[in-house]
Amino acid sequence: MINNIANTTKLSKPKIRRYIIIGERRISNYWWACLILLGSCGFLLSGISAYIGVNLVPFLQIKDLSFFPQGLLMSFYGSIGLLLSLYWWFNIFWNVGGGFNEFNKLDNSIRIFRWGYPGKTRRIDLSYSIKEVMAIKVLLKQGLDSQRTIFLKLKGNREIPLTGIGEPLTLKEIEKQASELANFLQVPLEGL
Repeated sequence: MINNIANTTKLSKPKIRRYIIIGERRISNYWWACLILLGSCGFLLSGISAYIGVNLVPFLQIKDLSFFPQGLLMSFYGSIGLLLSLYWWFNIFWNVGGGFNEFNKLDNSIRIFRWGYPGKTRRIDLSYSIKEVMAIKVLLKQGLDSQRTIFLKLKGNREIPLTGIGEPLTLKEIEKQASELANFLQVPLEGL
């Protein structure tokens, strides 16, 4: 997602370009966190029902389920699933990986901001000068685990990824975003 912050005059080109990075607050993450939470609660309630002998899940017949080994195993899977779901919900709540990339020609600065896990590195805020940028590099890796990443190539052979993790962009979107950014910063485009 791109936000162009235009100058006050109508005919001038925007001097600030901002790319929003979604992070963990994607619809697919909400879907999987809910699905794992419901499934793990079902397994956990089935295991507890087998242990206490009372039907806690209305559509199951607990009479046919013995606690050892089925109920115990269902309780274990339910507990692991519940922990995984809680981890996923915390990631969504904290919006790990979310942030923005801001390219400001008015200040000649680049700001890359991301949210991390709570602690000392919760706020990842990197600032660079536009003069340090050597090129925009695109990495296209095909295969089972294909990757399409845009890098900011800086002096000193530093490469900083600009695209978010888990945000699969189409080849057309990658090409468009990389070429727009290279034109905006007036640097060469590598990898296409």
